Amino acid sequence: MEHITSRQNVLMTHIRKLNASRAYRRASGEYLCDGVKLLEEALRWNAPLKTVVLSEGVDAPALPSGVRAVRVPADVMRSISPMETPQGALFTVRLPDTALPEMLTGAHYLVLDGVQDPGNVGTILRTADAFDCDGVFLVNACADPYSPKTARATMGAVFRRDVYQCTADELCALLQKSNLPLYGTALRNDTVSLRDAELSRAAVAIGSEGRGLSAEILSKCEKTIKIPMSPRCESLNAAVAASVVLWEMYR
Repeated sequence: MEHITSRQNVLMTHIRKLNASRAYRRASGEYLCDGVKLLEEALRWNAPLKTVVLSEGVDAPALPSGVRAVRVPADVMRSISPMETPQGALFTVRLPDTALPEMLTGAHYLVLDGVQDPGNVGTILRTADAFDCDGVFLVNACADPYSPKTARATMGAVFRRDVYQCTADELCALLQKSNLPLYGTALRNDTVSLRDAELSRAAVAIGSEGRGLSAEILSKCEKTIKIPMSPRCESLNAAVAASVVLWEMYR
């Protein structure tokens, strides 16, 4: 195992850039995760690890051949960690192939439209994994699924589930080619209750909590659905709404 003690080391600078910049993550082809538990999940699911950085005193797990292992003192870990209180482990993972598939052969897909909070996106990916969603699409400036905060919120689902980032036109062309209807969670004249919606094979779009679905996505929805709730409540958090929809699809 290497030992690095300088905050200005090339690797330490690289890690700080991975934490700070979506564009840098794309250019370098890897992303940053933090925490011993998330590292255990990455190893369990054979995530393509590149580098593992551990604080002094943290036990080193068995790593696959070719993974760079580095030990750093506490002050260096604090300088590179995305957390105010570092969790003892940081690691980088190769970005997956994000090219859209030729066809969608699954039954249930989720579309996130402008959901910009990393915690919400991560929680939704975790829930999509729990309910065996066949894929999640991010359109219109959603939070980066490979930022440290989003990856942390997925609790390991980021290593197991397909996440696609594309334009609304690319999404709709793929749905049409795959003969999959797109439904949206919104209110208009054709809105039906989620209880009555035909979800045996469909994609459902969830908008941001503040703005809802964009006009672009809403115009492409064959039907809209609403979640039955108390009239006292105007809306649900995006992650909660997605969880309810995913459960209905799953059951």
